[in-house]
Amino acid sequence: MKLAFSTLGVPGLPLPDVLRLATTYGYHGVELRAHPEEPVHPGLDFTQRVAAAAEFKAAGVAVLGLAGYARVAAPGDDEPVIEEVHRLLDLARDLGAPFIRVFPGGGTEQSREEADATAARRLGTAAEYAADLGVRILLETHDSHRTGADAIRVLGPVGHRQVGALWDVMHTWLGGEQPSESYAALAPHLGYVQVKDIASADDTTPLQLGTGVLPLAECVEVLSRHGWDGWLCWEYEKRWYEAAAPLPDLLGAGREHLARLLNDSA
Repeated sequence: MKLAFSTLGVPGLPLPDVLRLATTYGYHGVELRAHPEEPVHPGLDFTQRVAAAAEFKAAGVAVLGLAGYARVAAPGDDEPVIEEVHRLLDLARDLGAPFIRVFPGGGTEQSREEADATAARRLGTAAEYAADLGVRILLETHDSHRTGADAIRVLGPVGHRQVGALWDVMHTWLGGEQPSESYAALAPHLGYVQVKDIASADDTTPLQLGTGVLPLAECVEVLSRHGWDGWLCWEYEKRWYEAAAPLPDLLGAGREHLARLLNDSA
């Protein structure tokens, strides 16, 4: 498996510094938070996109994916959501990123069936555009659809290879799924896996990998047992928890922990 980290852990850090962290600590790729607060986002012009892609290529670091904020199950008109997804897909194509991340974002005023149908309809519409660009849309296990069982209620009806799943191991755990259950549900659709660690279900402040309660060893073991060889991406939510320790200070030990888990599961 290949290792990456998300720029959610280094809010606003200039791209050369992000790439320096990746090469210094041995990460193969970076997941870019695609938000206007960050150096890389859908508002960049073509020249800026070409320059960003060139920086990644020169550093020998992959752009794993773009972590966007489109909410595909949210109430409202389809058109603005699909347009947001298209803009993320365009940016991913220009940067050479294979994936974009979208959230479910179902509303409390919707029934479960309405949220599922809305998400499936929008993802199905965007799938053909994604296929034309060679980019895959990944629905993250998050918010209204936090478990693998929740996600496949959307992904099954979509039934398109350009639409898959991003397994956030914290949310499936918070939703009460065991890693083996999450993997079984998501395996046919799995794009990559976000790893992290937290103190408890009541305190989701990000911690160094291996120092919290999340079943990271079990997650890596089930992936290894089934021969999955994709990406593990450390999503350290520093942007939302300002008091958390700085991610750069943790990247070395975090990589060593993941390498240990991979070795133990081999």
